[in-house]
Amino acid sequence: MGTLFRWLLRLSLAGMAFILIGLIAVYYLASRSLPEYDADHRVAGLSAPVEIVRDNNNVPHIFGDSDADVFFGLGFAHAQDRLWQMTMMRRTAQGRLSELFGERTLKIDELLRRLDIYRLAQDSVAVQDPDTRAALEAYARGVNAWITTVNDQAKGRGAPEFFLFEPEVAYWQPADSLAIIKLMGLRLSAHLEQEVLRARLSLLLDEGRVRDLMPDAPGRGLIDLPDYASLAPGVQPSTAPLTRLAAGPLSPFPRRALAGASNAWAAAPGRAAAGGTLLANDPHMGFAAPGPWYLARLDLSTGAVIGGTIPGMPLVLAGRSDRLGWAVTSSYLDDQDVFLEQLNPDNPEEYRTPDGFKPFETRRTIIKVADAAPVTVTLRWTENGPVLPGTHYDLASVTPPGHVSTLGWTILSGADTSMSAALGIMRAQTVDAAIEAGRFFVAPSQNLTVVDQERIALQTIGAMPRRLAGHQSMGRMPVPGWRAENRWQGRLNYAANPRVIDPDSGILGNTNNKLVDRPFPLHVSYHWGDTQRIQRWRRLMESRKVHTRESFIEAQLDTVSFTARALLPLIGRDLWFTGEPAPAGSPERRRQQALDLLAEWNGEMNEHLPEPLIYAAWLRRLQDRLIRDDLGPLADEFTHVDPLFIERVFRNVDGASAWCDIRQSGPVESCTEIARRALDEALLWLDETYGGQLQSLRWGEAHQAWHDHPVLGETPFLKWVVNIRQPTSGGDNTLNRGLTRGSAPDPFTNVHGAGYRGVYDFADPESSVFIIATGQSGHPLSRHYDDLGELWRRGEYIPMTLDPDLARAAAVGITRLRPRRK
Repeated sequence: MGTLFRWLLRLSLAGMAFILIGLIAVYYLASRSLPEYDADHRVAGLSAPVEIVRDNNNVPHIFGDSDADVFFGLGFAHAQDRLWQMTMMRRTAQGRLSELFGERTLKIDELLRRLDIYRLAQDSVAVQDPDTRAALEAYARGVNAWITTVNDQAKGRGAPEFFLFEPEVAYWQPADSLAIIKLMGLRLSAHLEQEVLRARLSLLLDEGRVRDLMPDAPGRGLIDLPDYASLAPGVQPSTAPLTRLAAGPLSPFPRRALAGASNAWAAAPGRAAAGGTLLANDPHMGFAAPGPWYLARLDLSTGAVIGGTIPGMPLVLAGRSDRLGWAVTSSYLDDQDVFLEQLNPDNPEEYRTPDGFKPFETRRTIIKVADAAPVTVTLRWTENGPVLPGTHYDLASVTPPGHVSTLGWTILSGADTSMSAALGIMRAQTVDAAIEAGRFFVAPSQNLTVVDQERIALQTIGAMPRRLAGHQSMGRMPVPGWRAENRWQGRLNYAANPRVIDPDSGILGNTNNKLVDRPFPLHVSYHWGDTQRIQRWRRLMESRKVHTRESFIEAQLDTVSFTARALLPLIGRDLWFTGEPAPAGSPERRRQQALDLLAEWNGEMNEHLPEPLIYAAWLRRLQDRLIRDDLGPLADEFTHVDPLFIERVFRNVDGASAWCDIRQSGPVESCTEIARRALDEALLWLDETYGGQLQSLRWGEAHQAWHDHPVLGETPFLKWVVNIRQPTSGGDNTLNRGLTRGSAPDPFTNVHGAGYRGVYDFADPESSVFIIATGQSGHPLSRHYDDLGELWRRGEYIPMTLDPDLARAAAVGITRLRPRRK
């Protein structure tokens, strides 16, 4: 027995030693790709030495003798910290994910190939202005210099992920940077899904009920749209859920509720306590580790600039110089239309146009698939845009027999000068110069909020499609593509884009809210990103005669929900302080306790409070109860509570209270009864999910921000290393926005919000501050992988200085790049 025990002990110790040696080997190989920031490199492609001074937060301050050398330095720094992220974005844009990940990403690649955005990016290189082409080429040389350094000096393949997947990294090209702009457009647009969903609802419901579920932002009313059945005869109504084949953590195609959002606001000198302009900005995108943003400072000939960059692109997308601050928010401009193309019954390779049948523009492409045979895809284009198969975006459900669907989209341009425009904005010295530079921006459309030392302005940039007044659906549902009145007639003049300069109030801002109240076709959009946050912002701006950097920060971090304050009295008006006494532990007592808590709550979505979780669970169950019997499985598409829908129902706007009656039951249910049942169901769900007393619930436990690694985030063991998760305050409709996932099993997980925050004070520009949601490095073993995340979660910032001496004072390292000797 003793011999057996000794052998078991030896085997156990040997196994533990083997595991330990394996872990040490893995750590050694992974750590080889950690860049050394205090280093000298001889590199090709430079005209003079460059210094990359990384301050104590690992923000690179890049100095060079020429702009080209500075952009070279930015490319080098981006590649040092985010090479895997950059190559993954490029692969995504190229439709080449399946070469690494096999069949699970095949549908993503197929859709990207059909959209053809990488070829369009390649075509767009030639239309950039000379300065932009020089910047793109210099940036690419910088990225490639680091790739060469990794290869020559065996620096762990550049990122630990390359040990798990194909280690070869192709050299960076200028078109790669332009493709990333287009990839951002994919992540920020949802009008296509809006059109398909509205068409499906039109087949199931009358126009009034469709308007309840997909309400217009308050403002000028809209005349009734035609029934979709009249636009697409032969399409049958269905309550089946929408299909999303190009989905998953690697997909750039968001659900419609998770498309772009952002906040930005500005104050003129007369409304600022210190007498200088103020600007705040927090663009919102999906969370990931690493996040999409990277902080940097560039010492350019037109003046130093600092702010948020996107790895892969040679520019500061949101930030400031000594003279100018610029901010971006999603404009929600309607830049997409779905067209129904009628096939020639005698020749399916032709489609109908106003001038008769014409052949499709056709090309074949081959998608290589890991561990499977290559797949050949036939790409087809019409005059309206690329043909998309019915399996994508659920287009089959709204496409009549004998037709195919095509997509018109401003981003599908091979003459896209958005990069030139963005670099022009970054180099501008005045508000007027920045607005003029925005003239050449194509897509994705943004609201540019810009301030100089004396003036403030908001300008929508991006191409606005020129639709005819006779368009059959006003861009809100798919339409016959052969009818001339439905076709785009180019783009509107830049003067048609919304613009506000130096408003009398001295304050302007945008929370993705409705900008203008103009009739079609100058309407900009019928689908806006916000009707709620703007109400809270307006109150905060009006509460002070003058503002400061601190009051702008306070507004940026505000977690009070105007929506909760407005809806709770409405849906609970007949439930507050009513009902008979109930014994402890009974559903009635628990309901009374919940209502008592909500009655005393001020609407603050604080992570340490139970009330936000009770409120969110109640509203989620309430909306589902209102629509489930009418829509069936299609109700799953409405993942987030629409405050305007709830308000219409409980105020009985245009008969909307009809939603409260369950059609399949005999009695006629009241809205109060449905609200009570929904609350009981929500409380039951909370008890099953979290347990304990209502008072012990915490919003932050349910509302954790999930910054997950897109590739390794679901891998056992590794996920504990690469994922960053934090309890957070805020919610779907707070200025400090933490958009919830909306779907089971974790509906209140925070998955979309402010990855970058910046507040700039031009009375004292050096007092400006910024922060990102994770860290500068994309390497999980780096201390800079998540070091800024905790500051971000607590609502803290880091200095946004252009003073080179301050950057050097506590630098974590200085990288010196010198031209390679010939």
